[in-house]
Formats: sequence, structure tokens, C-alpha cells
Amino acid sequence: MKDLLKQAIELSKESVAAGGYPAGALVVRNGEIIARGLSDGQQLCDATSHAEISAIREASKKLNKRDLTDVVLYTSLEPCVMCFTASFWAHVPKIVFACSRKAVSPKYYEGEHDISELNKSSIRQIELVHFKELENEALKVITNWEETQLK
Repeated sequence: MKDLLKQAIELSKESVAAGGYPAGALVVRNGEIIARGLSDGQQLCDATSHAEISAIREASKKLNKRDLTDVVLYTSLEPCVMCFTASFWAHVPKIVFACSRKAVSPKYYEGEHDISELNKSSIRQIELVHFKELENEALKVITNWEETQLK
């Protein structure tokens, strides 16, 4: 789990290098990476171009199905409501993330939305795993990106 989450954090660095936001995601099935996603520069012209959405789209296309009940989504940053809902509709059973929404500004989430509360009210819950051990590593990418945005 730790190695895969580190790879998602590395993707967040790639996303920044591509002119996007500091977020990266992987879709993994049976230990194999099926898809990768960035929040790259395209997001500036497409509000749905988040790392998790990109990874889910790529996985669905590669597997030729929308039902992803046999995967795990690894992401550098706790998913926003849109990405959580896309995961729900794709039947993703588990999301593992490094940096929680509580560690960053509410502007990243357009407010104080809480996916764990949304999850509780859903018919089918997604297992949400905050891997706190890597939070500072993921947060460093975000902090570095924020510093470049202020210049």
C-alpha cells in the first residue's frame, strides 16, 4: 500500500510539472497498476479533469467496463466530492489517500464538504483509508506548488 501511495504522490509532482494541480492517482487491481491520473494543465480548461477522474476513465477504458469493484484507488490527496462520487458510480470499493482535506485550505474543496459523511449516507460505502504516514510527503508537494503560485 505504501509503495503505491508513494507512486501517487510522484504523479502529483508530474502533474505540477505539466502545469496542473498537485494531485495524482492510481487505479490498482490485484497489485497491478491499471491506470494513472494527473490533475494536469488540462484542468485549467476542464473542471472535471481531476487526477481521480482521469485514472477512473483510463481504467474503465482499459478494462472495457465501468464497474470497478475489483480495484483500489490510490490518491495523493483526499478526493473531492466529485471524485468521490465518480468513485461511487464506478463501484470502487476502496480509496487510499495520503493528505487529508483537513491539512489543506478549504478552497481546495470549495468549502467544508466531508466525503466521509456523504459515504455514510450512501447505499454502498467505500472504504476510505487515510494513510497518515505519507501525509507530510504529499503536503510538501502541495506547499511547494502553492509557493510557485504566489510568485
